Amino acid sequence: MFEGKYVVALGERDGVPGPVIAEVLRAAGANVIAMVTECFV
Repeated sequence: MFEGKYVVALGERDGVPGPVIAEVLRAAGANVIAMVTECFV
């Protein structure tokens, strides 16, 4: 599904962090071009 796609992984501090999302997307074949974990208050 994500093979060859470029993605930006935006995570949340109290939820799922960006690096975790990025690893899952890489395992699905995506190219992660940016990842960040933010705090949305």
